[in-house]
Amino acid sequence: MKPVNFEEAIVRIRQRDRRYAADAYLFIREALDHTVRRLNRPAQGPLRHVTGRELLEGIRQFATDSYGPMALRVLTHWGLRRTEDVGEIVFNLVEAGALGKTESDRREDFAGGYDFDAAFAAPFRPAAPVRRAPRRGPPPPPPRGGASADDLGIERKEQDRHA
Repeated sequence: MKPVNFEEAIVRIRQRDRRYAADAYLFIREALDHTVRRLNRPAQGPLRHVTGRELLEGIRQFATDSYGPMALRVLTHWGLRRTEDVGEIVFNLVEAGALGKTESDRREDFAGGYDFDAAFAAPFRPAAPVRRAPRRGPPPPPPRGGASADDLGIERKEQDRHA
C-alpha cells in the first residue's frame, strides 16, 4: 500500500467531515509524536503504537506545554471540546490511511478521558486568596511619629479638646 500524504489525508477528511479544523488534525499528529517520544517508543513500526489513554495524556501534556493558559481556547477553536473529539479525529485519520490501529483500538477508548476545563484551564487559574478572619479587639495604635487626628481631619470629642 502506498504511503498516504498526511496533509492530503486531512483535505480529503475535511471534504466529508468539517467538524474539526485542519489544525486540529496537525495538532493530534504532533501530540502523537510527542507521546511516542515521551514513552520512549520507536519512531516507526508496531512497537510505536500507543493506546487511546496514553495519547490523551500525551495530548494533555503537549497542549499545556505548547499553549499554556491558552490551551483550552485553542483546542475549542479547532473544534476539540472533549476527549471523544480526539477519538473522532484519530479514527478519521485511521480511515484515511494516515494512522494505523490495532484490532483492540476503538473510538470508545477516548470516551470520558478527562474534562477539558479541568485539564487545560484549571492548572492556570490563580489559587483562591486566603480569607483572613475579621480583626477582633481594639484597632492597632497608630504608628509612632505618624499623623495626629487633627492632621487627618478627624474630629475629636469636645472633652478631648480641653484636656
